[in-house]
Amino acid sequence: MSFLPDLGIFTMGMWSIGLGALGAAVTGIVIANTDLFLSKPEKATLEFLEGIELKSLGSEQRIFKAGELWKKNGAVIMAVRRPGCFLCREEASELSSLKPQLLKLGVPLYAVVKEKIGTEVEDFQPYFKGEIFLDEKKGFYGPRRRKMMISGFFRYGVWQNFFRAWKSGYSGNLEGEGFTLGGVYVIGAGRQGVLLEHREKEFGDKVNLPSVLEAAEKIKPQAS
Repeated sequence: MSFLPDLGIFTMGMWSIGLGALGAAVTGIVIANTDLFLSKPEKATLEFLEGIELKSLGSEQRIFKAGELWKKNGAVIMAVRRPGCFLCREEASELSSLKPQLLKLGVPLYAVVKEKIGTEVEDFQPYFKGEIFLDEKKGFYGPRRRKMMISGFFRYGVWQNFFRAWKSGYSGNLEGEGFTLGGVYVIGAGRQGVLLEHREKEFGDKVNLPSVLEAAEKIKPQAS
């Protein structure tokens, strides 16, 4: 009686394992590229946003409620996923290109970051032409904070965004937490409400600039 394994059965078993692993990998990539499985954002109400606690980053630090930013003239606010991310720098630069039009409308441009590491905010400032505040409690990333983890790197759209930003000459680093998705808001003056809310679907999912201007033009400044 032979105790040697049947090489044919062994080979078939290895092929089955290999095909199973390949099938699982393909399935994972397909799922990663299906928006159906992405976490859905929860719309932010004006009441939620205006109560968010922010901290200034200048020499004289102060803590204040976010509602101060848009009380009189409304505001365009970018919730930055990660200041060192080259995709975030690209979007910040493109938003800043609207600064002349926003100035004519009297609408300020702001950004919030969820952490301050080393000189990351200072290094981000050349790309963003507005004041930046610290949102330590990540209010502008909520009410339901969403994250895109490693699966994001299997998304075709993300790689398209990577190539687009790289081709445009943007670069960055890996400092800080970059999985919590950001967004852009256009908020009206006083009680006018949220006029535009863009939530990042995946890494590098930029806001539509004409939509930002269109929303900003609807802002009705409050009489002082």
